Amino acid sequence: MSIWELLLAFVVVVLMLVALLANVLVLMCFLYSADIRKQVPGLFILNLTFCNLLMAVSSMPLTLAGIIYKSQPGGDQVCHVVGFLETFLTTNSMLSMAALSIDRWIAVVFPLSYHSKMRFRDAALILSYTWLHSASFPIVAASLSWVGFHHLYASCTLYNKRPEDRTQFVIFTGVFHALSFLLSLVVLCFTYLKVLKVARFHCKRIDVITMQTLVLLVDIHPSVRERCLEEQRRRRQRATKKISTFIGTFILCFAPYVITRLVELSSVVHINAHWGIISKCLAYSKAVSDPFVYSLLRHQYKKTWKDIINKMLKRSSINSSALAGEAHNRNLPQLNE
Repeated sequence: MSIWELLLAFVVVVLMLVALLANVLVLMCFLYSADIRKQVPGLFILNLTFCNLLMAVSSMPLTLAGIIYKSQPGGDQVCHVVGFLETFLTTNSMLSMAALSIDRWIAVVFPLSYHSKMRFRDAALILSYTWLHSASFPIVAASLSWVGFHHLYASCTLYNKRPEDRTQFVIFTGVFHALSFLLSLVVLCFTYLKVLKVARFHCKRIDVITMQTLVLLVDIHPSVRERCLEEQRRRRQRATKKISTFIGTFILCFAPYVITRLVELSSVVHINAHWGIISKCLAYSKAVSDPFVYSLLRHQYKKTWKDIINKMLKRSSINSSALAGEAHNRNLPQLNE
């Protein structure tokens, strides 16, 4: 193995371990907190978490084996199953992010009617659509034998080995990425830009009230005035940073891989094998970033995880105290003797 292949293998190992740990933490928070389970977006986050976990235990290990051995790991049946799952899980995770953006859009733009427009039944219907949509493409690909080991990405994915099917495969690939990546990106941009517009409007109203208050409070200390102005600047930047993170991570992780898949269809452009694996690793990195972007960095999840840690520490403290008490009781007869 070359130094590049060793480095790429190390990257895949790190992505796999971090994805497993981070998504398991999200799942633990979901199971522990009743408040998180009561929220409708929790269904979308739970679905996204399961997709990321399955990706980490199915596609990533086979890609690691493909990088190391430079050939198809396992038999054809295993590769076909993993390639089917890879296509399904990637599409499902994209659509789950789009569903989360729709939920945020309804909550921010239509706050008074949110609970009537986004109920658990509505979320279940949206998830049913994402599953049907995500399963349709790999089913078609598997029935046409367009799933196999692709050396360019060192993974089991969509792959056409028959030259006579090239035109059909090009059309299928274009439609697949248009209705998965492009559709999700359009929904993300539309909904989050609407959310940003409403957030900026509310920030301007708060800024006007704050400035009027500062003008009326003539005797206010300069440090207090400076803190108020600094909070204004942070408030204006907070919504922009969050929305930039949602859309930016989606584009950064998926766009290189999707563009590479589309460019690959042209026989004119030669794609370096190392770049193919790098683009695949970028797509895998979404399974690492999602738990932090959508869950673990939020206040509610931080509080839940702190409660879990405190409960574990308290239990271990009680157990150690009980063990110490038992040891003390056992030593008493010896002292009396």
